[in-house]
Amino acid sequence: MDFRDENGRVRPHIKILPVVLAGLFILFQFLSSEKFTNPVTGEKHRVGMSPQQEAALGLQSYQQILSQEHAITSGKDVEIVTRVAQRLASAIGQDGEGFQWEVSVLQSQQVNAFCLPGGKICVYTGILPVAKTEAGLAAVMGHEMAHAIARHGSQRILQQQMTQTAMLGVQGSMSNMSYEQQRTLMGLLGAGAQYGVILPFSRKHESEADYMGTMYMARAGYDPREAVELWKRMGQDNQGQKPPEYASTHPSDSTRVRQLEEWMPTFEAEYQKAKK
Repeated sequence: MDFRDENGRVRPHIKILPVVLAGLFILFQFLSSEKFTNPVTGEKHRVGMSPQQEAALGLQSYQQILSQEHAITSGKDVEIVTRVAQRLASAIGQDGEGFQWEVSVLQSQQVNAFCLPGGKICVYTGILPVAKTEAGLAAVMGHEMAHAIARHGSQRILQQQMTQTAMLGVQGSMSNMSYEQQRTLMGLLGAGAQYGVILPFSRKHESEADYMGTMYMARAGYDPREAVELWKRMGQDNQGQKPPEYASTHPSDSTRVRQLEEWMPTFEAEYQKAKK
């Protein structure tokens, strides 16, 4: 195909070879990645790191956080958080094989908690009033521990690697275009990737962690209905402060409440088993 104009100059066009090469490399990245089966949902996934790499990274991050934050080691808050962590870890059981569970309570007004790969948990005191009850705290911590069990971080790493490869391939295919044309097209593609792939992928992980975390709290003997109440409180506290769902990494609080209510019969069955 001739891409020259009447004056013999090369017309701006998209080169096919860089896109094909990027596609082949993405296929290689996917097929050479580790397979993982979610122990709760049974869904199969691909991940970008080994469990050993994840655990090492989690431990490094945990140590860095503890060196920068003020951890409290005694008192009622520590006792409650420790008790919840122990009950949840027991309920998780073999799903967390290889995890070295450890929890720290950090003195801060941040309304936050997280669990790093390998089982290192941090709970900020600022989230305790929002959790309100021990069961509410179990909903928070179960959600965060579920992220680690589901290896969501490692899944995102692989997704980011493949997305970056795709963007580089597209960029290489536009080398004959002007800078302005390249910038416009890359901006459109970047927005498409963000809203069409990356954010929905993140919201799916959040919903999966809601499901798994509430399942774990029910197995630990905590009333799963408290998870619904937790997200209702979260919605009240965050009113008007969150972006619309399509532009967010998380489902809206109303979506989370609706999904949890739909799944509640399954959670209730697990809760009743745990009470026997």
